[in-house]
Amino acid sequence: MLRLSKVVMVAGLAAYALLVTFGNITDYGSNFVFIQHVMSMDTTFPGNHLMYRAITSPMLHNIAYCALIAGEALTGIVLAVAAWRLWRGRADPARFAAAKGVVAFGAALAFLIWFVGFLLIGGEWFAMWQSATWNGQEFGFRFVACFLLVTVFVMLPEEQGVR
Repeated sequence: MLRLSKVVMVAGLAAYALLVTFGNITDYGSNFVFIQHVMSMDTTFPGNHLMYRAITSPMLHNIAYCALIAGEALTGIVLAVAAWRLWRGRADPARFAAAKGVVAFGAALAFLIWFVGFLLIGGEWFAMWQSATWNGQEFGFRFVACFLLVTVFVMLPEEQGVR
């Protein structure tokens, strides 16, 4: 049951990343507006001295958003592959342990998107923390926490005979 729990959790992370990707593709405009406001810094504190960092080019907004969507998709795909490999190796401790490396890679991708992308670049570089309307830091932290907590649990060794 322990290994099955790990498989289910990784599959859940994969489904989440893929559903976010699907939503961003099928409703491109809704979250594109978020990217525009964050990169343009148009809802940060008036007169802040960080405005030199603002990017107002619609082309660069689209490039950033497409890169974000591609990263989310890659994260979902890698984690789906990881869940599949964990499932297939659940009866063999060596195969199960080997599949954990794919989980770690998927978690690293998620970390790049939701920590580096949302918290570091969006939150700090573009001062998203200053915006009452377009602040995705809590959202980004929630994602990072879920992905990393599941990854820590998955990486824990299973006792002999526990499946």
